[in-house]
Amino acid sequence: MEEHKIENIELKYLTVGDYAELKSATLESYGGVLDSYWKKHHIEQLTSIFPEGQVVIKIDGNIAGCALSLIVDYDSIDDHHTYADIIKGDSFKMHDPKGDVLYGIDVFIKPEYRGLRLGRRLYDYRKEICENLNLKSIVFGGRMPNYHKHKEFTPKEYIEKVKRKEIHDPVLNFQISNDFHPVRVLKGYLEGDTASNEYAVLMEWDNIYYTKKSRKASTVKTIVRLGLIQWQMRTYNSLDELMQQVEYFVDSVAAYRSDFALFPEFFNAPLMAKYNHMHEPDAIRELAKYTKIIVEKMQQLSISYNINIITGSMPEVIDDKLYNVGYLCRRDGSSERYEKIHVTPDEAKVWGMQPGYKLNTFETDAGKIGILICYDSEFPELSRLLSDEGMDILFIPFLTDTQNGYSRVRLCAQARAIENECYVAIAGSVGNLPNVNNMDIQYAQSAVFTPCDFSFPSNGIKAEATTNTEMILVADVDLSLLRELHSFGAVKNLKDRRKDFYNVIRVLE
Repeated sequence: MEEHKIENIELKYLTVGDYAELKSATLESYGGVLDSYWKKHHIEQLTSIFPEGQVVIKIDGNIAGCALSLIVDYDSIDDHHTYADIIKGDSFKMHDPKGDVLYGIDVFIKPEYRGLRLGRRLYDYRKEICENLNLKSIVFGGRMPNYHKHKEFTPKEYIEKVKRKEIHDPVLNFQISNDFHPVRVLKGYLEGDTASNEYAVLMEWDNIYYTKKSRKASTVKTIVRLGLIQWQMRTYNSLDELMQQVEYFVDSVAAYRSDFALFPEFFNAPLMAKYNHMHEPDAIRELAKYTKIIVEKMQQLSISYNINIITGSMPEVIDDKLYNVGYLCRRDGSSERYEKIHVTPDEAKVWGMQPGYKLNTFETDAGKIGILICYDSEFPELSRLLSDEGMDILFIPFLTDTQNGYSRVRLCAQARAIENECYVAIAGSVGNLPNVNNMDIQYAQSAVFTPCDFSFPSNGIKAEATTNTEMILVADVDLSLLRELHSFGAVKNLKDRRKDFYNVIRVLE
């Protein structure tokens, strides 16, 4: 490429006044591969129906490149369409201002200006248009200009070899490097494109910020406020006293307009004090009798204080079997149950607690969440299953008696945030209960963890409470940063998993 002394580069809307220069630049760019070019009435029509979709790059006042596009209702397009189907001759009838996809119909850079990354500027502009107009994606039929040299391969085999860098294809390589991915092969796409043997690859770029239009009177939250309760274990003479303290904390985090209130595992354990004369398995079954009424009261609080409450965990007896369970009480009045899948050796030995089998994510008005009770956080397979369902935030209510136990939960929670590219919030209890057997001391430092990438704290700690002190912890997390991380992170833990080599599956559904 010849050296250019460039004084000015600008991206401008294409106008009809640019037509003569555009025609010349088109012919020079395609070098006879295409025996046609845009006619003047085409440009008049395109700049009239969708002016912001037609742009040129000018270097020192001269056209160096161009990108033309339409908006289409993608559901109305046949999966195996042709280029002629899209442009519809002189009419461009496929253009639909109310459509959901930006369809690229032309892009080129003049030969003398190639190597200056101008094509990337045009693609970046299209991405900005796609985001600003809240369109689902960008698609186009990508040519395969070197395919005629490798006709011994099927188009699919050719694409795979290009992706593996075994064959160089300047168009496909460029598109893939700009985050476009192949969707399908289109046969007979562009008549006269002998270099591609008239094949094309339907390429797509997904807009991670796309929000499907809703008819409901609701907003989509990207900034979510978490309220964590670091609960002090103390003596309560009655259920009413305990619920007064619960309401105090719900009121406190709701006053900061938190979207979630997270309570610890077995926060209601002080109520076992009056049963301390019993054997431990009997005492905890007495505690389980309070669970239903506590959940009902928390459902009322979630509505009254307009906050989603995660009840930590409580013992519950079903069919004479003891489980460690919790409830998500949404502020719309609905609720769902979750269970501890892995009980600790102590829970099984002392209380006779049984492992649960219920695992799923929960839809909320502030993102899709998962909940794992304490020990479950130390088994990465569980959070991986939740991640596969689209979890944004993982909540971990816990109860640990020593710093060793706490460190296991904390370090595993941080690992879960990194490997699943999600936020993780942990909340535990502090203090002691000298009158409750098997529940005498607690150690906790509640915290919110993040992935470790440029948009997040470098140490992966968003916020943390003071160790072993009763308090609340309020922290904001930005769900849109997770979307960016999934696609543009320094590493891509979710996308790079070798599902061809290993996988995590449910044995029981």
